Amino acid sequence: MKRLIAAGLLGMTLPVGAQQTVDVHTHIILPEYVEVLKAHGAELEETFPLPEWDAGRHIAFMDSAGIRTAVLTMPAPQPFYGDAKESAECIRRVNEVSAKVKQQYPGRFKFCAALPLPDVDAAIREAIYALDTLKADGVKLATNSRGQYLGDEALNPLMEVLNKRHAVIIIHPHRPTPYPEKIIATTPLAIYEYPAETTRAVVNMLSRNVLVRYPNLKVVVPHCGSFLPLALPRMKSILPAMVAQGYMQPIDWESNLSRLYFDLAGNPTPEVLHSLLTLTTPDHILYGSDYPYLPDAVLKSNLQRLKQTLASDEELAPYSKDILWKNAERLFERNDTDER
Repeated sequence: MKRLIAAGLLGMTLPVGAQQTVDVHTHIILPEYVEVLKAHGAELEETFPLPEWDAGRHIAFMDSAGIRTAVLTMPAPQPFYGDAKESAECIRRVNEVSAKVKQQYPGRFKFCAALPLPDVDAAIREAIYALDTLKADGVKLATNSRGQYLGDEALNPLMEVLNKRHAVIIIHPHRPTPYPEKIIATTPLAIYEYPAETTRAVVNMLSRNVLVRYPNLKVVVPHCGSFLPLALPRMKSILPAMVAQGYMQPIDWESNLSRLYFDLAGNPTPEVLHSLLTLTTPDHILYGSDYPYLPDAVLKSNLQRLKQTLASDEELAPYSKDILWKNAERLFERNDTDER
């Protein structure tokens, strides 16, 4: 704890005025969380070792990369192994430590609270506590929690609570349920299944008009929108036939998509950036690093490459500052001033 406080004081004295970037995609990985996974032999559930996280090292990375503020979220997997009490206690600890880190490093961290799904009642209690008492900046939701996918009707009571509080929701992919065990044994989840899983969850939300029914929610889709730029045109072309046959309901595309934001974790190429513009507008695109899942040097190089790409792109250059920090500031400032 002394090291945490000392590092926090160091972070407070740095010339952060020269650092502007806001990173909406980072993870806090606590020993207590890892211990729960180890107790269930689940350290490699997501087919990739969990990296270590330390507040002081995170601040040092941010300073070296020119990042002013980072948004912390709990990583995958969801710490639920049949014991709802164990899961709720683990997630409560993650959220309380996240709140403490935010307090100890003024202006450097925000956090989106984890929720102990698939127990919806416990998730509602934690959402109220985290947003109202801990002053979380939003919530993080897994694409699925042990097979309970975003858009599931069982989540409607939770969505009502989050909608009332005008919550920012950061989505993060988790291992799909069910999952192709033989395939992921040779191709880790991050290669293909994570983008597919993100797309699957968002498509399910769109098909159920979740963001029309709960219009105060703002949802951040990770990893450059995943496969959505490819999936949605096909979905739009097929939907009329599905509706006519009674297999699907009409989708209010404009209202749903207007409430989606997209982070750029994953080192996007110019082609990927322009594909996002087929779904959204530049004011809904946000920078994300995925710290600490890649080495600091790689993440810094990725950020510099992104800055160069934005500066040299005729269409995106006018929005460079918006994408790097202003859009995130506006997203979370609105959340700070919304009545709860």
